[in-house]
Amino acid sequence: MSMKLNTFTLTETLLKLKDKEISHADLYKDMYGAINACNTDLHIYLTVDKNAGLHADKLLNTPLGGVPIAIKDNFLTQGMRTTAASRVLEHFIPPFNATVINKIHEKGGVVIGKTNMDAWAHGSSTETSDFGLTKNPRNPKHLPGGSSGGSAAAVASDTCIVAIGSETAGSIRQPAAWCGVVGLKPTYGRVSRAGVVAMASSTDSPGPIGKTVEDCALMLNCIAGKDQYDATTSPRRASDFVQNMKKGIKGMKVGMCYTDLQKIRGTKTVDAVKKAGLELEKLGAIVEPIPLSDSLQDGHIFNPEYAIAVYTIVQRSEVSSNLAGYNGIRYDSGRSNFGAEAKRRIMLGTFTLSKGYADKYYVKAQKVRSLYRENFKQLFSTYDVLISPTSPGFALPLGATEGNPMFGELEDMLLEPSSITGLPGINVPCYHDSETNLYLGLNIIADLWQEEKMIQVAHAYEQQTNWNSWVH
Repeated sequence: MSMKLNTFTLTETLLKLKDKEISHADLYKDMYGAINACNTDLHIYLTVDKNAGLHADKLLNTPLGGVPIAIKDNFLTQGMRTTAASRVLEHFIPPFNATVINKIHEKGGVVIGKTNMDAWAHGSSTETSDFGLTKNPRNPKHLPGGSSGGSAAAVASDTCIVAIGSETAGSIRQPAAWCGVVGLKPTYGRVSRAGVVAMASSTDSPGPIGKTVEDCALMLNCIAGKDQYDATTSPRRASDFVQNMKKGIKGMKVGMCYTDLQKIRGTKTVDAVKKAGLELEKLGAIVEPIPLSDSLQDGHIFNPEYAIAVYTIVQRSEVSSNLAGYNGIRYDSGRSNFGAEAKRRIMLGTFTLSKGYADKYYVKAQKVRSLYRENFKQLFSTYDVLISPTSPGFALPLGATEGNPMFGELEDMLLEPSSITGLPGINVPCYHDSETNLYLGLNIIADLWQEEKMIQVAHAYEQQTNWNSWVH
């Protein structure tokens, strides 16, 4: 039996299309077949464009070649429903595109549909979606992670060639880890936030979720860059992330973090990261463990547990501000349609910004945030990249978030320090449990604007090991 075309990576698909080995018609036929076969059960897509592939063959000679791309449902898509998985926006059809969508169109990508997510991106499970949860394609009794759970699940289930997600604190990398795919969070300001439903404006970062490191690097080439509609985007020119990806990592200095954290000590997660360190050493990298510290010390990594409080306060405060505009005047649904999680976050954020409390909470959180920045600045004066587990463990079972309002913060604990400081990070699979079919992820972070280094390390590791199910 020949391979289904929807199972190819982005790089393979583009090559096969250009060599006329496959046609767009067959590619889209297989893709819609895959979506129809699993979407009812897994609930990955909230909206599917059944006519997406009609003119795809005209895009053959573009960088993205007319391939079907899944988009997290908090990116505005002109003429296609955008809900942010909330009842408040259930019938909202945007009058314009997010900048990322325009860039994808310019490069010849086709939006096949909008993926499920935690409502307003509040969560790390995709269980807070007002339209029902998404299941993990690797094991449907487990969660896909979040908030970009639908996009990670779309990639894992081969119901798109590549996907777009957004990360505020782990929302690309954590679902990528749980679904056994690659997820790349760029430096804050590398990719435009214009036209993305805002969650926490000081950390929101759109980025790609793909089958391989190369697929994500190629997508980052397509969506990075300065945008007149987002003043936080950087004017610095992005390099070609694919071009330098295969340079190898001989002589690179790698710091290994969080393996001595009490909560995960002695687990399979830590074991997998230590083994990943050994693989990087085989490739010529110099790998050193970095000890944990509760205070700022040179050569130590600042305890990630403090980042939970920082992120909770900053994120809730920015949420209360960003969601204040959804008052039922511009959209046809009022504030009574907010889900329980959104209400909790709005209330907590309003409280932390209120008179007499802003200094006590918000200002203090920002001061601790700068300590993390100082810590990373010092570490990156020694190391090219830092590696750690992406998530404390495997994907948790369905229902794990019930009665646990801090679920997301705890699951994203190892990613929050890099998110609140705007650093780029990438998740690559680093372990597969054959009994449950679930994966663990390796998180690789680099200094600001140094995506190239982490992509090099991620690619070298992916090629060296057998954990990625698409790398033959």
